[in-house]
Amino acid sequence: MRNLSLKPIISILGVIISCVGLLMLIPTIYALVYEPEISASLIGVTFCTVIGGGILYKIIPSEKTNLSKRQSYLVVILAWITTAIVSALPYFFSDIGFEWSRAFFESMSGLTTTGATVIEDLTQIPHSILLWRSLTQWLGGMGIIVLTIAIFPLLGLGGVNLFSAESPGPTSIKLHPRVKETAKRLWQIYVGLTLLLTFLLFLEGMTFFNAVNHALTTIATGGFSTHNESMGYYDSPLIHYTIILFMFLAGMNYSLIYLSLKGSIKKAIQNAELKSYFRVVMVLAIGIAVLLVFHTDLSSELAFRSSLFHVVSLMTTTGYIISDYSIWYPFITFLFFCLLFCGASSGSTSGGIKVVRHLVFAKNTLLEYKRMLHPNAILRIRIDNALVKPTIINNVLVFLLTYLLVFFVGTTLMVSILPENSLTLLDAASLVATSLGNVGPAIGGKFGPTNTFYEVPTLGKYILSLIMLIGRLEIFTVLIIFTPYFWKEN
Repeated sequence: MRNLSLKPIISILGVIISCVGLLMLIPTIYALVYEPEISASLIGVTFCTVIGGGILYKIIPSEKTNLSKRQSYLVVILAWITTAIVSALPYFFSDIGFEWSRAFFESMSGLTTTGATVIEDLTQIPHSILLWRSLTQWLGGMGIIVLTIAIFPLLGLGGVNLFSAESPGPTSIKLHPRVKETAKRLWQIYVGLTLLLTFLLFLEGMTFFNAVNHALTTIATGGFSTHNESMGYYDSPLIHYTIILFMFLAGMNYSLIYLSLKGSIKKAIQNAELKSYFRVVMVLAIGIAVLLVFHTDLSSELAFRSSLFHVVSLMTTTGYIISDYSIWYPFITFLFFCLLFCGASSGSTSGGIKVVRHLVFAKNTLLEYKRMLHPNAILRIRIDNALVKPTIINNVLVFLLTYLLVFFVGTTLMVSILPENSLTLLDAASLVATSLGNVGPAIGGKFGPTNTFYEVPTLGKYILSLIMLIGRLEIFTVLIIFTPYFWKEN
């Protein structure tokens, strides 16, 4: 098929593989200095990855052409899968006891910023591998495709279609008419926030290594920690509130952060999605804090801090914890399960459905009641004083229905493969919900916030890895390749 020429696709994959290999240099250099016992394996993996990607790029002559829509979707899917495979190599070859299913799961969880882990004891993992684990989340946070858009002119390939395939949300606010400049500005904000948080956490008492790792995974809304207790390891209100602030910022639309940095703070805070995002966080945090005060022995400040921390963590799909919220009041557990289906803002690094889709759905539902009373009236949805196109409304409704369908099918598959008499339906449902929303911790007792996914069967790890990818690319980008229309010649 002419529009599905593999030459530009293979060329792009080669560059992406080499970029991942270059990123591996960071933990490799760390290992050379501090952990020489595993440095040889990391050197080998890094060398093979960089050279292998370079060979792929060189043997396929690049063509100056814009990618077609179908090529864009294919290259996005193949890029994420290829990067997950390549990123799993340090786990697999570093003699830390990872069979391939665990290595691939940890890699996919990192790249999709899900944060679910199959590592039972982080203290037994070399620091260089922990650093690589955090870097995969940081890379996946903004998206590997957005990273390569900035260097596409060097390849002679257009990136507009690729950018839309990577960022398929209901809103698209470009910071610059040229996609290359948009990608650069997004990464400037991303890197800036990471450096600022690293500096603050170091000042607040973290070691430099831990500050770097937690900054990488916080800004990516990923949630991988260097401690088994996650952020609960730090008995510091200052660190907790700092992480809360940056999780919230990472869950904002990056266009609004850019506007704020340019001085248009008033315009940014008037954004309808941001206001809804803030209101939901505060209402839930205050309400849950009240429940904690009445049903636990926590002080008022600790109840509010714990409530706010976990609401922001789950809503932004970061997945950090500071305590085991599964043992709190049952109604709180139910609310936290619902948050697995929420997500923060569009245009952020968070996963999930996103606030703007819930907003469109709610407004459209209310209008349907008005249309029942006034069938001849012309009633349209407005967000930020702009009309929402019917195509966007239809897209949101189809997305929500498809999201629930994937959740239902995924839960059915997990129920069918999980060992009998040992796991509940809640375990299976929460595993799928947290993977699809790229949140991380599940709600069920077996795979709750203080547990890992180690005991998920091998087939289950691959199923959940696919579900993570579907959720990270917001469903349509992955499922479209299974439709007959995708493969038909125009």
